[in-house]
Amino acid sequence: MFFDEGSLPLLPACEHYAGSEKLIHKAIELQRSLGVAFDVTLDLEDGAPVGAERAHAEMVVEILRASADEHRRGVRVHGVHHPSFEEDLSIVLEAPLDYLTIPKARDLADVQAVLQMIGDVPVHVLIETHGALIDAFEIAALPQVEVLDFGLMDFVSAHHGAIPSSAMRSPGQFEHALIRRAKARIAAAALAEGAVPSHNVTIDLKDTAQVKSDAERAHREFGFLRMWSVHPAQILPIIEAFRPAEADVDHASRVLLAARAAEWGPIQLDGRLYDRASYRYEWELLSRAHAAGAALSNEVREAFF
Repeated sequence: MFFDEGSLPLLPACEHYAGSEKLIHKAIELQRSLGVAFDVTLDLEDGAPVGAERAHAEMVVEILRASADEHRRGVRVHGVHHPSFEEDLSIVLEAPLDYLTIPKARDLADVQAVLQMIGDVPVHVLIETHGALIDAFEIAALPQVEVLDFGLMDFVSAHHGAIPSSAMRSPGQFEHALIRRAKARIAAAALAEGAVPSHNVTIDLKDTAQVKSDAERAHREFGFLRMWSVHPAQILPIIEAFRPAEADVDHASRVLLAARAAEWGPIQLDGRLYDRASYRYEWELLSRAHAAGAALSNEVREAFF
């Protein structure tokens, strides 16, 4: 169906960050019980107390080893140029990891240097510096990069007061020209190079309506396919916002079942023509719906999942 274009990695719509030991355990428990998939990222960058970076990393590794199961978990290490960065890597690479999140890369060369140090672990790259934004397409094209994340707050801070703090939250984050430019470039780079674009967190932690609205705008206006959370209350609104509408899921199901029956040749359905380009679109929509826990018919599940 995809020929040489390739498809995007099929990842959960939410990536949840947890830093302290208590919050990490809570996140893993929620991941196992919630009934819909989301990633849990164990955070060293913002989670480690100053002076206790090594002990924090070792604690994270112990938790990852003890909790290993079918759920996806990764680690965000300290920034590439932080004194603890290389020690972080030496410790966490001994744990079972589904991905490694790399913050504060200044450019393509930084990311390439990290990839040479970590073997074949999939990487999520936080785009939060001027240089990384400039190199976003080249970074997204690196084989191990499966996600480009937007780090809004650090990106705003990097502008030395030229962008007001109101651009760190809604509606400013969707209105300021420099932020819109950054979001559009990150999403375009990821989608062009086979990575998944991930939107920044909503800093209004418990305002679930705002979280869902931000996620919907990120998807509708910029093409983001996932978003990260920092509070358990944000997880379900994000998943719901990125879940395809029921009518779209039904339509995709009908198209793909008919196409399968026609051995993937062109078909007519309700007076409209559908071909392989249509099938790719509907397949990725249906896959996202499945990953987000949408209700699918038994026929669709048996045929495709």
